[in-house]
Amino acid sequence: MTAHHDSFPVSTRGKGTYEITEKVEAIVRASGVRTGIVTVFIRHTSASLVIYENADPSARQDLHAYFEDIAPEDGDYVHTLEGPDDTTSHLRMALTRTSEVIPIANGRMTLGTWQGIFVFEHRRAAHTREIDVAVVGV
Repeated sequence: MTAHHDSFPVSTRGKGTYEITEKVEAIVRASGVRTGIVTVFIRHTSASLVIYENADPSARQDLHAYFEDIAPEDGDYVHTLEGPDDTTSHLRMALTRTSEVIPIANGRMTLGTWQGIFVFEHRRAAHTREIDVAVVGV
C-alpha cells in the first residue's frame, strides 16, 4: 500500500469555478498508484469543490446563477463581518463540499468523459486557495 500527499495553491479572480483536474491528475501520476483512491480537499470555509461538467462553460454559468438565486448577497444575514458576501460564501460552501474522493484505476482517475474537478470560489474578491491531495492505493 502506498500513501502520497501533495498540495497546491489556486489563485481565483473572485466568484466562479476554476478547473483543477489536470493538477490533481499530475499528483496521481506522481504517486505511482495504479489502483486506489484520491481525496481532494480545500482548506477554506468560503470556497468549495465540485465535480461538474467541463466541456461546455455555459453549464457552469447556470451553476453560478443558481447559487446567486439560492444564497443572494442581499439577504437579511447576521454574519457580515467581512462584507455582504460573508454569510453567502459560507452557505454556498455548506451546500457543496470541501472534499471529493475519486477512484483510481490503471493509474488514472475514473472521472466520466465530461467531468472535471473545480474550485468553486464564493467570494467576490480574488483569493489564493489551498488544495490538499492524498492518494492511497497500490
